[in-house]
Amino acid sequence: MARLVTLDDHTFAVEFGSDEAPVPTDGGLLLPPGRVAVLHGLGNAEFYRHGYNSWSPCGWRRLSDRPLRIENPERRLTADDTVWDDPARHHSSAVAALKGPDGRVLLLGALGLDVPRLTADADTLAGWYESDGAPWFVAYGDEQEVFAAYARQLGARLGSSGKRAGNVWCSWYAYYENITEEQLTKDITALRGLPFDVVQIDDGWEVAVGDWEPNDKFPSGMRALADRISDAGLVPGLWLAPFIVLPTSRIARERPELLLRDSSGEPVVAGHNWGSGYWALDLTLPAVHDHLRELIHRVTHEWGFTYLKLDFVGSGAAPGVRASGAGREQAYRDALRTVREAAGEDAYLLGSGAMLLPSLGLVDGIRTGPDVAPLWEHYATTDPSDALARNALVNTLHRLWQAPLVEIDPDVVYFRSRLNLLTVDQMRLLRDLANICGFRAVSDPPGWLHPDELEEMTGYLAGRPEIRQLGRYRFALDGREVDFTSAVQPESEQRYPIA
Repeated sequence: MARLVTLDDHTFAVEFGSDEAPVPTDGGLLLPPGRVAVLHGLGNAEFYRHGYNSWSPCGWRRLSDRPLRIENPERRLTADDTVWDDPARHHSSAVAALKGPDGRVLLLGALGLDVPRLTADADTLAGWYESDGAPWFVAYGDEQEVFAAYARQLGARLGSSGKRAGNVWCSWYAYYENITEEQLTKDITALRGLPFDVVQIDDGWEVAVGDWEPNDKFPSGMRALADRISDAGLVPGLWLAPFIVLPTSRIARERPELLLRDSSGEPVVAGHNWGSGYWALDLTLPAVHDHLRELIHRVTHEWGFTYLKLDFVGSGAAPGVRASGAGREQAYRDALRTVREAAGEDAYLLGSGAMLLPSLGLVDGIRTGPDVAPLWEHYATTDPSDALARNALVNTLHRLWQAPLVEIDPDVVYFRSRLNLLTVDQMRLLRDLANICGFRAVSDPPGWLHPDELEEMTGYLAGRPEIRQLGRYRFALDGREVDFTSAVQPESEQRYPIA
């Protein structure tokens, strides 16, 4: 069915597979479920690509430019969706947009599950769902206004969270997996009285990914560690990757019936980390939900960790043959609901490696970029999903429109000079972005900081600047203008037009 529709005094030809008519709504039109194509007539417009999960690249590219994507297949399996990847076409997950020569933006966004995908070329902006289908939202106008209208539609249909984590101290970027109970006890003591709200213990405490019990480096157990954090006046936080297991884990050996499998019956490799491929659980199995319920109840109610960083969760939506036949995003959402119910409404849930739409209303925060690092760029990589400070900043800037729906986690900021290759200006950009997001996390042990660095960190965490957005990459923080444009598109970055 093809119709002419008028949006913001501009007429578009829209084709969709239904007899239902578009319905005017707040800021745009609702289109019926199924495939949709908009003949845009905007020429060589800028295309907005939204990444599939937390680590997938987001940003704007001209239609004549090479598509923004992860080139490495192994990394793409971890940090994007391999099913609909297309090296020759601009493609996006959940929502896409085109900015025309007059500065107005045409947005097409999905309003439900399962695995909505979009593509664009010089003539058409198109979208479809992998299965079932849900309505679409289309709008045309000011860039900030159309994204805000889309966010309102998502919030009304899928939910939102107004919960805030506060200031978070995280162990990862100081020690990585080399954490010990002894060292963390010293750090918790040093954090007492500083303006932090949460101490989050990251990867390195568990026996193995999938075997969620403390290893030999934590002889007193996790309840004792949570109590130490609480005694310091802080909320205990813990890292988990509940939807995946390593092939060498005990659970993979003893409970292979829980694994997601492919059409040949082999466990699905959902991504790569820890020097290995890792496997996903089949989130449609009742036994997996029982496992998740027991794990989360133990961690939150028995051990006392009420801030959970749920990592690699997008792996729960990896392609595979699921027991129930449910769509992969619906399976993911159902499992997140089980996690939420087991944790309780008072717990703070942070999704990392998470997809936006199926996470809404169930998590409180979402990581919006790849891991940050104490270096800006690296000569050996151009992968937009690599753990680098600039990649983290760029991805988060392009997801700021999600702030009304979920707390945006841009990852940690730095104050230390020890083991840090960031310049003063680069550290300031990360801190300014964290202030804009309202989510401020640090991984610098107080004992690593010089007195002036400790004073600077304390002052930063205690402040709450007034934020005004002036443009796509321009903001005012307490009246001081911050422009991220050069960080997003440095002069050294070359364009590679499609021949």
